[in-house]
Amino acid sequence: MKLRKKLMGASDPYVKLKLTEDRVPSKKTTVRHRNLNPEWYEEFNLVVKDPELQALEINVFDWEQVGKHDKMGMNVIPVKDLPHDEPKVMTLDLLKNMDLNDVTNEKLRGQIVLKVTYKPFKEEDIPKDFEETNEVEKAPEGTPSGRGMLVVIVHSAEDVEGKHHTNPYVCLIFRGEERKTKYVKKNRDPRWEEEFTFMLEEPPMDDRIHFEVVSSSSRIGLLHPKEILGYVDINLADVINNKRIKEKYHLIDSKNGKIQIEMQWRTFS
Repeated sequence: MKLRKKLMGASDPYVKLKLTEDRVPSKKTTVRHRNLNPEWYEEFNLVVKDPELQALEINVFDWEQVGKHDKMGMNVIPVKDLPHDEPKVMTLDLLKNMDLNDVTNEKLRGQIVLKVTYKPFKEEDIPKDFEETNEVEKAPEGTPSGRGMLVVIVHSAEDVEGKHHTNPYVCLIFRGEERKTKYVKKNRDPRWEEEFTFMLEEPPMDDRIHFEVVSSSSRIGLLHPKEILGYVDINLADVINNKRIKEKYHLIDSKNGKIQIEMQWRTFS
């Protein structure tokens, strides 16, 4: 891969791969620190359900220790354009988005080289009891023992209150990846009970997750349509060591607000 140099220092790129029209979590490469010409040679398998509609979406990000990761560029490969059972090496320009009329796509962002092989299922290869599922499958034998799944369950909050409105939802950021709960209208003690999962190659001992309770209002003309009601950063070392924690945390920048979070570290060994 060749990337354009950013203004302040080198980049720490990684790639996320997913199929469009699919709710399965993205596959992610390792991070190549301080490298504008990274090489990965990593292999991923994705199950195509509708080759006429689906496309392989490639997103390149710049890893950051804290905060949201910057998107460096993207591209897509329609599955129907790929030859069957034949490896194809492709060099793609990185774009801001897939809008052909967007003039910002004329800016050079670098290129990415991939080898893609599309292997259609033969009818006899598909199990008769095959069902689509969004559940995360266990890793096959031989998967590195350190690999696992971080499960984050956002249970509830209490005593959260905005100055202008209180329609809370939770925004969580982990390694630059942002997830959000649904929002609860006019409620100081919201309950979400929403679960988020992150597939990881090794235990995130030195990482933390940032949780923000945010209130949002869609009223037209409102001076403050969005308010942060409080936040907390949770280190993950205890989760890894204990396999599971379930705690209430005091929210920073909130008078009395608390949030109840449960986290689990599930290994495949």
